[in-house]
Amino acid sequence: MKAIKLHTKMALFICLLLLIVLGILGSYFTHMISETLEEQTGKRALHVATTVAEMPAIREAFSLENPSSVIQPIAEDVRIKTGAEFVVVGNKDSIRYSHPIPERIGKKMVGGDNDRALIKGESYVSKAVGSLGPSLRGKAPIFDENGEVIGIVSVGFLLEDIETIEKHYQFKVMFLVVFVLAIGTIGSFYISKGLKKAIFGLEPHEIASLFVEKHAILESVREGIIAINNNGNITMVNQQAYDILGMDRKKNWIGQSIHEVIPNSRMVEVLQTKESHFDEELKIGNNELIVNRVPIFNGDDIIGVVSSFRKKTEIDQLTKELTQVHRYAEALRAQTHEYSNKLNTISGLIQLGSYQEALDFIHKETVEYQTIIQQLMRAVPDTMIAAIILGKYNRAHELKIDLQIDEESSMKDIPPHIHREKLVTIIGNLLDNAFDAVLAANKKEKTVHLFMTDIGDDLIFEVEDSGNGIPEEFFDQIFQKGVSTKKGEGRGMGLYLANQAAQYLNGYITVENSPQGGAVFTVVIPKRGKEHE
Repeated sequence: MKAIKLHTKMALFICLLLLIVLGILGSYFTHMISETLEEQTGKRALHVATTVAEMPAIREAFSLENPSSVIQPIAEDVRIKTGAEFVVVGNKDSIRYSHPIPERIGKKMVGGDNDRALIKGESYVSKAVGSLGPSLRGKAPIFDENGEVIGIVSVGFLLEDIETIEKHYQFKVMFLVVFVLAIGTIGSFYISKGLKKAIFGLEPHEIASLFVEKHAILESVREGIIAINNNGNITMVNQQAYDILGMDRKKNWIGQSIHEVIPNSRMVEVLQTKESHFDEELKIGNNELIVNRVPIFNGDDIIGVVSSFRKKTEIDQLTKELTQVHRYAEALRAQTHEYSNKLNTISGLIQLGSYQEALDFIHKETVEYQTIIQQLMRAVPDTMIAAIILGKYNRAHELKIDLQIDEESSMKDIPPHIHREKLVTIIGNLLDNAFDAVLAANKKEKTVHLFMTDIGDDLIFEVEDSGNGIPEEFFDQIFQKGVSTKKGEGRGMGLYLANQAAQYLNGYITVENSPQGGAVFTVVIPKRGKEHE
């Protein structure tokens, strides 16, 4: 009900405004028509008068005993053809030689406006009251061969006829005003209704309040936020974006192209594809950012893109902490399960009185675990890499999988600029993928082989499993998000993340099927790769 009242008020206000504007325009237009009509009629009368005054037959008739016998037929013919009210020819004394009413021929012309033509020899337009009534007249002098004024031509159109034409135009103008007003009334109602719908039924003060809240929210978040319209021009930037991107605060960036701020931005690509980008890495200057890009829709039409971003160093720090916690938790959980089973086994042997077998079992487990630890300490001095491998080793034992670490493995020469978190992501996801593969194969032998080497200019990791391998048609898409040869929800993320991490380090991952029937994943990371783009 409130919305309907608002529509009615807005419609009435617009109607009143239209009525005032149209009334002013109508009056001005009518006045303009009146002036234009009089001006054009006067020019027309003067043109006819000048033409008649220059006719040789008219000039020659003045030397005859009865000039009207020649002049009257000519004047009447001109009057009929031009639509004039009268065409009167008179001599220097203003005595008529022609007139629409023949009885008035020979009488003196009425109006008293002939002096300028007869005395000064001028052609002009005048208004006067003649024998036929008020009229608009064109006056032209008649000259003889010596250039002397010998007579006058007066061509007139009655003002009454002109006013009739004016009223006709005024009626059209008023009809047009009423028609436009009616259309405007209907249009204003629908415009106000559409406007209300476009602003989601909000009142002006509510819109202002939302604007203030939006500004406060944008400035309170720690992420940089920048938005563009469908032309790729910036429409909004928050203060955090100024800081992260190093933008000049004195310059007005609103309306500028996004490529002036971020030359390699993919926001314009989102405008074309209408697809969102999440958690992508982007380097601007010396800053590495994690970027999200989301299209803005109005119905089915895309009207812009908003991008949020944050420095990767902050996220890396958080990721590093979470990775360490996850790694330690996984290792502890695997060890808990594994040693719980071993303690149960030892307890059973003691209860059965098999003391020597219990001692042999304890010795075997101790030697085996110490061997893998010593091997890792010797081959992989980096604690983060060694820890993820040890955690996965314990996990493999829990799953009854034989994780074999090649005795020739060596990962001692890892350059400082290579992010350890990325290597952890690669190794962890490849080993998890291998565990899933051997468990899904339902084979008696469940083996995963890990080989690492830092010899040469590259770091190389090779993970081979005894699963069923990968169909060749999946080779080109196995690293895409959501693509997996395994069934179930939430698949297709591990290899995608591993491949993303490898690409970040300017490396790559290849896949092929091994002669034993499983799959072999090979990771190559250059030690002296160029800066990540």
